[in-house]
Amino acid sequence: MVVIETPVQPRSRKAANWEKYGWLFMRVSGPLLVVLIFTHLIVNLVLGDGIKAIDFAFVAGKWADPFWQVWDMAMLWLAMIHGTNGMRTIVNDYTEKERVRVGLNYTLWIVCALLIVLGTLVIFTFDPCPAGAAAELLPSFCPAN
Repeated sequence: MVVIETPVQPRSRKAANWEKYGWLFMRVSGPLLVVLIFTHLIVNLVLGDGIKAIDFAFVAGKWADPFWQVWDMAMLWLAMIHGTNGMRTIVNDYTEKERVRVGLNYTLWIVCALLIVLGTLVIFTFDPCPAGAAAELLPSFCPAN
């Protein structure tokens, strides 16, 4: 007969269960990303003039609308966090040394945060017709300065 000994200290439930929250996030963000990405592809590639219409002016026109800015930002944030969380899971599964695991996880999240900040800045500060730019460098739809 096998006897299971009682642990010396009972398991405490005071800390947040980050693995559970990460698991839940993946289950919620996955379907959201499917909807966001396929709607993005249908609107950009199927409706309208199709792929031949996508150029600098098309993107500039889309990002002039706050709806598409928020849509693209949601895709960026969800995809980056979803992908980083997936990589974190792989790192946790396959790294043997604690210091390597912690270092890789910190690196993953720092790079994720940096790319989210830069991508969000691009989406919300994008100006296809910057003031003071040389006329030959501006797209054809920009008014002449």
